[in-house]
Amino acid sequence: MGTTEFAASDMTEARVVRLWRYPVKSMLGEECGSLDVDGRGVKGDRLFAVRDADGKFGSGKSTRRFRKIDGLFGFRAAYEHDVPRITFPHGHEMLGNDSNIHAALSEALGQPVTLAREAGISHLDAGPLHLITTASLAWLKMLLPDAHVDDRRFRPNVLIDLPGMTQVERLWLGKTLQVGEVILRVRDLTERCVMVNLSQADLPDDPRVLRTLGRDTGPHFGVYAEVAAPGTIKRNDRVMVGT
Repeated sequence: MGTTEFAASDMTEARVVRLWRYPVKSMLGEECGSLDVDGRGVKGDRLFAVRDADGKFGSGKSTRRFRKIDGLFGFRAAYEHDVPRITFPHGHEMLGNDSNIHAALSEALGQPVTLAREAGISHLDAGPLHLITTASLAWLKMLLPDAHVDDRRFRPNVLIDLPGMTQVERLWLGKTLQVGEVILRVRDLTERCVMVNLSQADLPDDPRVLRTLGRDTGPHFGVYAEVAAPGTIKRNDRVMVGT
């Protein structure tokens, strides 16, 4: 990494504007002022997941590792020290180490589940860190002017403020980013699923979101990056692209 140079010519105004961490996979997460980042990704991100009776982890889609479990977006999780505090759809809260948490989640979701901490199988979908830009959000808003276009729909770890109305992250594939003191390598486009359509908090259900992405650019929005140099990312950190 010592030979990498970072150019700011087209990124002069690029800054981190929002940071997110999701203690429990597929539940709503918490906005943070800073994120500690290591080789796995954001510390604590998706460290916990809801596991069904077959050992698959609750998600918005079904794959070899994951199983679609409806209703997870009705929950919110935020850390209290190293333990997630889970807010249920009707507002009551429980700590993830409460002896009754498995029974309470099972009742709320209508099937037997447990709250599982990550062990041998990663809870992450396809990459350690997920990045999107305000330019991409502006592009989507241009296509769906009456929609509630919001970064929360896409569950990023890092939202970067950039002028324009284009999916500029696509130009970063294969490149290195310096985000504050952290260095990232952008590896893949983020493939979207039906979760981007679903209602959450004050955002309504909107099936046009995924349909519009699929029609215009394929079902991708944002990028995944791996960590080349760990550290802390803070709100308002500058972002530069490696040459």
